[in-house]
Amino acid sequence: MAGGRTERGSRRRTRAASVVVPFPRSKAGDRLDLARLVPSGRSLLIAFALVVAVLGAYWGAAASSVFAVRHLEVKGAPPAVARQVEVAAKDVVGTSLLEIDAPALEDTVRALPSVAGVSVDRAFPNTLVVKVAAERPVAVVRRGSSAWFATGSGKVIQEIETGTERRFPRLWLTRDVAVKVGRSLPPNLVAATRALAAARAVRLPRRVKAVRVGEGQLTLVLQRGPEIRLGANSDVLLKVTVAARVFRLLDERTLYLDVSVPERPIASRYLNS
Repeated sequence: MAGGRTERGSRRRTRAASVVVPFPRSKAGDRLDLARLVPSGRSLLIAFALVVAVLGAYWGAAASSVFAVRHLEVKGAPPAVARQVEVAAKDVVGTSLLEIDAPALEDTVRALPSVAGVSVDRAFPNTLVVKVAAERPVAVVRRGSSAWFATGSGKVIQEIETGTERRFPRLWLTRDVAVKVGRSLPPNLVAATRALAAARAVRLPRRVKAVRVGEGQLTLVLQRGPEIRLGANSDVLLKVTVAARVFRLLDERTLYLDVSVPERPIASRYLNS
């Protein structure tokens, strides 16, 4: 008996702990009253009015001068490139930040020869930020009395004054080679700019002052020390890396280091050995 009472008491407590929340039903009690779950017409009207008010405020701000661009901030670019970007983007000054077509503006700036990448950000209330990744020159290309900057990919990005930028290696061209800003150099000269980019990446102990290109052979001419013969235009980065490691083993009388076969570098005190 005691066991039976205990069991019945436990069942009563379990039933008492269960709570059923009924859905609203019609008077007949056989269907859910879904109409009570639908927002009222007044609620829908208020929500619609809020949406219209937000859109109206947006359009009003876009049409007014509240968010007009007054400051154009260029980040990540050297002064010369920053000025080019400012000129290319000058038409957005006075335009509302809400109306600026960022992708179109990025395409305009990216078309500049000296720009490798760009992104546009809005800094409310009145600043447009243009973040630029500038192309990095590795050589000065010389042809007669003209000079240009060229990148490691062989792209000509800017004409410069002859005799300036002496810290960059020289790549000498014949007068029949066409050079145009925004275009690439001929393939054999692109090999030379890639070799210069590799030399910068591995940090050769001596500065490269020029590159010789002839008969499919590349040679780095150093400011002081032996010339580095790279041979054919293949595995250039590997060859320059080997040259950088072997360089410390050379004596001052070494005239050239041949790494055209990187597995067997050769150094000599005689140019024609």
